[in-house]
Amino acid sequence: MRHIMVLNAKGGCGKSTIATNLAVHFARVGQITCIADYDPQRSSLDWLASRPADLPAISGVAAFDEGIRGVPRNTEILVIDAPARVHGTELNELVRRAETILVPVLPSAIDIKACGHFMAELLELGKVSRKQARLAVIANRVRENTLIFEELDVYLAQLKIPYLGSLREAQNYVRAYARGMGVMELPEYLAWPDWKQWEPICAWLDSKRSQP
Repeated sequence: MRHIMVLNAKGGCGKSTIATNLAVHFARVGQITCIADYDPQRSSLDWLASRPADLPAISGVAAFDEGIRGVPRNTEILVIDAPARVHGTELNELVRRAETILVPVLPSAIDIKACGHFMAELLELGKVSRKQARLAVIANRVRENTLIFEELDVYLAQLKIPYLGSLREAQNYVRAYARGMGVMELPEYLAWPDWKQWEPICAWLDSKRSQP
């Protein structure tokens, strides 16, 4: 079973949105996929409860209650929607469960500074420093041609880990979430710009570069 974690200690950066869309990507290519939701607000599990039965199946577990003990044994891809405000021992325990970690960052001065502190802590963890887990960052909810996105773009590009690209702030994510879908399951005429932004993210995840 492969463990892919969406992680950032700062809340409100879109972890659940990215986690649910990752799950959709893997389910659509035929892999048995499960989401472990560590958020007591149940954002990923509520999305899953709305998912139509005719779309590729995705299972879910309430990890904030029972950890990942309830994950079906035949699961091939476990997408972990990590909690916010994790540091120290709790962060180390979470990271020990993942081989691949994606860190979404919002275009704001507060988020950029918070990312700097968080990445410094993350890179010092044993599993990461021994390269037993692969890290990548994503700029999330961006508005192109804004000064703050340019600042975030420059900041993420100079990190010594893969910068996979940006995801725009779009109503398609709201539409998809409300229906238990991913943006890749919306009609092409509506969501093709979002499909294009997901291509480098999915390509990296599907490559050996994303695994230790």
